[in-house]
Amino acid sequence: MRSLRRELWFEIPARRGFVDITDRVEEAVAESGVSEGLCLVNAMHITASVFVNDAEPGLHRDFDDWLEALAPHEPVSSYRHNRGEDNADAHLKRQIMGRESVLAITGGALDLGPWERVFYGEFDGRRRKRVLVKIIGE
Repeated sequence: MRSLRRELWFEIPARRGFVDITDRVEEAVAESGVSEGLCLVNAMHITASVFVNDAEPGLHRDFDDWLEALAPHEPVSSYRHNRGEDNADAHLKRQIMGRESVLAITGGALDLGPWERVFYGEFDGRRRKRVLVKIIGE
């Protein structure tokens, strides 16, 4: 069995943002030499997410608006977690959007649907964070 471990690093200047990381994940798959297997893409921080969806900017604005309606940043005093911090909403947003995605590798490539892309979601930016890409297979 082959395997590859890669870290992708991000520093989003705003509090929230979405980054298409599909090409970087595909590069790791190609480097791994895995023809048939699985690729785990995992946000290694509790205020960030990895998810698969459409690369349509309007949808991403809808995600941002929806998440902010469900878990608004302000007022920070409305969250018990924020005693000394201001990111409780980011933890909730991450819980909604998910921690990771597991992707199939078929024929040496990610086996994604026609509109699917892999995204890093940041909900408490302005500092360096990482995503783990772990590939296993034959």
